Amino acid sequence: MKKLINRPEDVVRQSLEGMAAAHGDILKVHFEPNFVYRADAPVRNKVAIISGGGSGHEPMHGGFVGKGMLDAACPGEIFTSPTPDQMLEATRMVHGGSGVLNIVKNYAGDVMNFEMAAELALSEGLRVANVMIDDDVAVKDSLHTQGRRGVGTTILAEKICGAAADKGYDLKRLADLCRRVGTRGRSMGVALTSCTVPSRGVPTFDLGNSEMEIGIGIHGEPGRERRPLASADAIAETLVLSIVEDAAYERTVRDWDETKGSWVDVEIVSEPFMAGEPVLAFVNGMGGTPSSELYIVYRKVAEICEKKSLRIVRSLVGSYATSLEMQGCSVTLLKMDEETVNLWDAPVRTAALRWGV
Repeated sequence: MKKLINRPEDVVRQSLEGMAAAHGDILKVHFEPNFVYRADAPVRNKVAIISGGGSGHEPMHGGFVGKGMLDAACPGEIFTSPTPDQMLEATRMVHGGSGVLNIVKNYAGDVMNFEMAAELALSEGLRVANVMIDDDVAVKDSLHTQGRRGVGTTILAEKICGAAADKGYDLKRLADLCRRVGTRGRSMGVALTSCTVPSRGVPTFDLGNSEMEIGIGIHGEPGRERRPLASADAIAETLVLSIVEDAAYERTVRDWDETKGSWVDVEIVSEPFMAGEPVLAFVNGMGGTPSSELYIVYRKVAEICEKKSLRIVRSLVGSYATSLEMQGCSVTLLKMDEETVNLWDAPVRTAALRWGV
């Protein structure tokens, strides 16, 4: 194992210390429990947005803390969900009087712990709403989920909802927007190599030099199938067609009903892609893929979208949701409208994403 680390047990803390030293004008880090929060938190009379998950996916989520995006992020250990006490302390820190929206990726630990944290916050009189993202079309269930995994659409939801919060959306309107983004986004990834968790010191899984894993999860979970290595164009076509041909599907989520004072089951229907619709195209690197290769993939993604009569109105290319040093990429397509385009274009200033300021 060759990594720029000191001791495996210090990786998360020392990474957070470095982030705080590098971006002190944007964010601060609280330790024991660990969470990253806006340097100007709490922002009064604005709904705060919190997300989180295991470390090893940087810059997600700590790199997206700042103006126009997240108010706080809760990092767990490598590929391990953060704990309810992290989430609760982050909620107390950034709550500005208008409530908190938790954006939660669909992994069993994340969902359970964010729900526990929400219940604790609600018991203290803090208004909280949880919205789950489950946009990975690769598999129905995985080693870590019941239902689809939450991946690239999470970042897009954080940006769009962060801008909406800055514009004064109340908690209900913001949660409704986040659910709409979640139902309109689809993602799928591919791995060319495994990754190595520092505490283990060996690759997470074995993948031959002439093999690739289609539909890989961001923790190295198995995907749809293992295939012989193919060209960038062939890989892009597999990913995009899997996304655009994905049918509408229904799911049941648990939501907090403020009028009833209890959790209720809500039916959500995800929308398929239709010809002529505007989309945001996001090509994400998994940690070990050069930008040049990501743009080669994006070139083919754009070509396929044109053939499918999907209008790319916005794009994002880069490594934003990684799996340590894994080589590979994911593709996310998100249906857009005038509201979400304007919110995407709104100013953002975080360690990993910034424009307009």
